[in-house]
Amino acid sequence: MLSIYRAACAAVALVWAQSLAAEPALNDIAARTELRAFESLTLTDQQFLSGDKNGKTVTLAGELRFPRGASGRLPAVILVHGSGGAGSREELWAKYFNEMGIATFVIDSFSGRGLVDVNPDQARLGRFNMVLDTYRAYDVLAAHARIDPSRIAAMGFSRGGQAVLDASFIRFQRLWHPGIAFVAYIPLYASCSIAIIDDTDVSPVPIRQFHGAADNYVPVAPCRPYYERLRAAGKDAVLTEFPDANHVFDNPLAPNPPAALKGAQSVRGCKLKEEPLGIIINVETGQPFTYQDPCVQIDPLTGYNEAASVATRAAVKELLRTVFKRE
Repeated sequence: MLSIYRAACAAVALVWAQSLAAEPALNDIAARTELRAFESLTLTDQQFLSGDKNGKTVTLAGELRFPRGASGRLPAVILVHGSGGAGSREELWAKYFNEMGIATFVIDSFSGRGLVDVNPDQARLGRFNMVLDTYRAYDVLAAHARIDPSRIAAMGFSRGGQAVLDASFIRFQRLWHPGIAFVAYIPLYASCSIAIIDDTDVSPVPIRQFHGAADNYVPVAPCRPYYERLRAAGKDAVLTEFPDANHVFDNPLAPNPPAALKGAQSVRGCKLKEEPLGIIINVETGQPFTYQDPCVQIDPLTGYNEAASVATRAAVKELLRTVFKRE
């Protein structure tokens, strides 16, 4: 069985590599693409956590892709990028979902805010802004004549993965989007390093997180007890870990072998929590956290992992087949 699994992984990796090098295949071409603008707010973390809506209005955009050969109202996945902005990883996932007959909406949380890459300076954008962006993107899809509003899922990566995970919090939904109804939340290598008040009161739909055990940018260790608490609270939440997988393990264009992302900031050495309501503190100092704190480290590793990537795609495909009620 192991040899068969390895052979399957190698075959899928070869297909992906060939698709990157060869002429575009018909399956890589969307039947239709639309660039959709939508309004959001730029907020401090304190504003978001306290429900203060007096942020700066910003116009963002996303790319909506429709699969070939599909008709009727379609299921859709919102894709939320990480600290480096939208790129090859989001495009590859969008094409993968399109081949399944699923529409995709890749949102760009950076360009409208004048940002390109916040890896070396995470303080340039409050951590929770992308939660609100995800909610606003949901509204774009729910109002679209070609999208089935009862079949919309959210998937995010790293900073975007944390946004997707946090978007499941009932407290945040009540503050920012009462009645929102994603059918699944799929965070990849999302941070669980901030203990948020009421963080086990989440949506009753599936939450499926995928993470590399070797990740030293966003370590998986804090996620283990968090997901245990979610399950103890009766939530449909599963954390899947992959041995030897690093950050960005699902992107074939990531370094292989893994390499340091020079200058990128990581809170892997920090213990953070919300206390009091609306304030994120550094537990060691008892003071409000900033990216100038000594616990912040730099130069984490990123790298592609073939086995983890193949397994994640298979698991996500099966999840969406179930929640979208597809044969």
